Amino acid sequence: MQRDNASGLADRIRARAEEIYPEVVSLRRDIHRHPELAYQEFRTTALIRDYLTGLGLTPEPPLLETGVVALIEGGRRSSGKRVVVLRADIDALPLNEENLHGFCSLEEGKMHACGHDMHTAMLLGAAKILVEMKGELEGDLLLVFQPAEEKAPGGAKPLLDAGLFDRFKPSVVIAQHCFPNVPNGKVALCKGSFMAAADELYFTVNGQGGHASAPHKAADPILAAAHIITALQHLVSRVAPPHEPAVLSIASIHGGHATNVIPRQVTMQGTMRTMNEELRALLHERLQRTVTHVAEALGVEAEVEIRTGYPVLYNDPDVTDQAWEACEEYLGKKNVIKSEPLMTAEDFAYYLQACPGTFWQLGTGLPEAVSGNTLHSPTFNPEEQALQTGTGLLVYTALKFL
Repeated sequence: MQRDNASGLADRIRARAEEIYPEVVSLRRDIHRHPELAYQEFRTTALIRDYLTGLGLTPEPPLLETGVVALIEGGRRSSGKRVVVLRADIDALPLNEENLHGFCSLEEGKMHACGHDMHTAMLLGAAKILVEMKGELEGDLLLVFQPAEEKAPGGAKPLLDAGLFDRFKPSVVIAQHCFPNVPNGKVALCKGSFMAAADELYFTVNGQGGHASAPHKAADPILAAAHIITALQHLVSRVAPPHEPAVLSIASIHGGHATNVIPRQVTMQGTMRTMNEELRALLHERLQRTVTHVAEALGVEAEVEIRTGYPVLYNDPDVTDQAWEACEEYLGKKNVIKSEPLMTAEDFAYYLQACPGTFWQLGTGLPEAVSGNTLHSPTFNPEEQALQTGTGLLVYTALKFL
């Protein structure tokens, strides 16, 4: 694509994205009012299917109980046809919304606090524009509206296990995510390892309960739990190399119910995040040994469960370079910035293990920073103007990869 042709194409897409912006806002607000948790996204699935059908698309037979997959077939054929995947996640989080705008969640204990309503609306808007332009497409576009990103094991791996990529054989897979710390109108990209592998940790410490006035006659699981928490910190400070990012946090501890009773059992939960699969495996082994041996030394027993979560999200360097160039052409060089790696996790990582691709941050930051406007917060409130930016950017980037 020549630079002048790229400029003209970008202008066309920007204009169309502006025209359909009110429609995309309406879609987003509808989805936001009716959030649904992982694998419960039946209303959202129906909305997506109806909208795509209205565009003249025929959604594929469902691979999972919720979610939608649809193919836009290009009208221009060439040798070595490419297939570009555009993915949006559709599930919400289990928390009560505390915003004051006019389209707050109507569902008790459920909220789109991670921007998936934005992601879904933008991909629907992009589908509308791409269908209008399908005669110009030198390849096909696969739209994936994926359920259950927020709850391990997620929806990406089950889709892949069901044969999604085996059937469509994509060339590139792309997605974007709302980030309130990136200003509206900008995007941030990162080559290589971008997001962490995330594992869930569950510990049960079993001792011997007794009277708090006679701790020598008991086997105190609370004391052991405290020592276990302290000992686990050496995994990051003394086992993980200083140049390798690693995080281990115990975020929940429960045991006991009275001031004068040593309980029989304490339970703990936490998370471990790593950017390297070899280090991940090493920390798993050392964590098991540490917990077991500390408990034994203090006269109690400990059970350890490590639930393996999403892998490291690795952005293909070549694809990311191409996406960076496309973003600069569409947004201007000053609006494309480099992101540092993050210790958050995303099941988009599974797609990137199966196909080259990239995942970028879409700026949704308000003009002035607002306390509490963070991901997974009950007051998360992204700048809606980002819907226009993200819709057009998906279209333009997809066309560049075709």
